Amino acid sequence: MNTVTHHTSGNWFTRAEMWLDERGKGAWIAAMVLGFIFFWPVGLALLAYMIWSKRMFNKSCATRRNPLPSFGVKSSGNTAFDAYKADMLRRLEDEQVAFKAFLQRLRDAKDKSEFDAFMEERAEATAKGSDA
Repeated sequence: MNTVTHHTSGNWFTRAEMWLDERGKGAWIAAMVLGFIFFWPVGLALLAYMIWSKRMFNKSCATRRNPLPSFGVKSSGNTAFDAYKADMLRRLEDEQVAFKAFLQRLRDAKDKSEFDAFMEERAEATAKGSDA
């Protein structure tokens, strides 16, 4: 039986990506530099992928896999404070989602009112054109 079966799931690209992510941004940069040294299109492709996937601009590659900030990861040692902090962060995240939804509704309402005004102007222009 092969002892590496849990590492061979997925295609080679996914496995390589996960392997580099586990080692951080330095591993990505090293792979890109080696790609440029041995065959420049590989290095260029890695650079393009790193920019496209935003790996170049994150503090670490692990940030991409866990988009939420690491607020609740470290314990203060005080369980009451940790519970309060977790509850507060959850409420803030809920408020952020609600606020984003509110902003989207405002944008949708503005778009609808602008479209309705356009359609009224068009109807008036058409009515004036047919009256003449």
